[in-house]
Amino acid sequence: MGDDVGALLRELAPQVLAALVRHHGRFDACEDAVQEALLAAAVQWGENGVPESPRGWLITVAARRLTDQLRSDAARRRREEIDAARLPSEARVSPAADAVRPAADDALTLLFLCCHPTLSPPSQVALTLRAVGGLTTAEIARAFLTPEATMAQRISRAKQQIKAAGGRFAPPAPAERPQRLGAVLHVLYLVFNEGYLATSGPDVHRGELTGEAIRLARQVRRLLPDDGEVAGLLALMLLTEARRAARTRDDGSVVPLAEQDRGRWDRAAISEGTALLTDVLNRTPIGPYQIQAAIAAVHSEADRAENTDWAQILALYDLLVRFEPGPVPQLNRAVAVAMVRGPRAGLDLLEELERDRKLAGHHRLHAVRAHLLELHGDREAARTAFEAAARRTASRPEQRYLRARASRLAGAEGPSTP
Repeated sequence: MGDDVGALLRELAPQVLAALVRHHGRFDACEDAVQEALLAAAVQWGENGVPESPRGWLITVAARRLTDQLRSDAARRRREEIDAARLPSEARVSPAADAVRPAADDALTLLFLCCHPTLSPPSQVALTLRAVGGLTTAEIARAFLTPEATMAQRISRAKQQIKAAGGRFAPPAPAERPQRLGAVLHVLYLVFNEGYLATSGPDVHRGELTGEAIRLARQVRRLLPDDGEVAGLLALMLLTEARRAARTRDDGSVVPLAEQDRGRWDRAAISEGTALLTDVLNRTPIGPYQIQAAIAAVHSEADRAENTDWAQILALYDLLVRFEPGPVPQLNRAVAVAMVRGPRAGLDLLEELERDRKLAGHHRLHAVRAHLLELHGDREAARTAFEAAARRTASRPEQRYLRARASRLAGAEGPSTP
């Protein structure tokens, strides 16, 4: 399947699913039918070209697959007859594009449904990528280094949970909307983070996930142009993704932020992210995604690592932990404290974070401790901490980087800047 066809199918997937669900109401069955239609299109369009009305083609094929599904279920024959009668005749033929044009908020409504509060975050992520992102189960499984059968079961369970909870294709009630939108943004944040900081496997970066997260964030931004946190999340993604080309060397080894060639950063993405952030900071209430984007923007302003305005970054982290007092923001704040007040001050904060059970065994805590110990001049303790961090990460590039730092401190041969 060509890149152009794949991109078109990802764009059309939520529109086609919305058209079926809006008229039929059975999200689980409609989603299966749409996936079959997308697979058929990937094969036929690649061979025969894209039809004149691609959305109409997909709706027609998906509607027929849905009808076939219902007819094959003899135990639900009566329901099938009622549901088939509800399916509009225009969905059974290739309609004009304007006849099936979805409501402006269909994509957002689908995101709300896929991020239903009864689902766990991993299930929300998987269902969002499949139903709204248009990725196949196999593609999602590969992106998360998960067996396809396991991912298929996760998606199937998620759809059944939504059905059991009475989830409908409709916007949430006004009182629920802020919380539900927060869940949508959190899912997109998780997708992006897993792509940018791959937690396992041979690669540092998974572009299919960061790219999809940015694409979906752009969609939500178009639907909600006045929401500061939506813009803040998109700005954060753009400012972070801008560093991608400088994050690894040709051999795949990790390059830490302080050692990156900033000439390789994507200045167009930085400019777009900074403009988004400046716009919303001037006219909307501040939130945690905007603050994180502001921190990324301060890093992007420094032409060299030693010119980073760490005092401003620390002030932003002080503000962030008021919104999100969890261990991860506190860990990042400890680095900023060390850069402003000295490594000993940062190490003192790490001692407090060690009491957090969620963070105590995480490789990032050990990696930060190792970095601050090295700055403090305690090479042996830093070497031990780097080795501990390497044992605790499942990312092979990170393992190589952390072990190389430990070897350098031990005086062993090897690259001085892994």
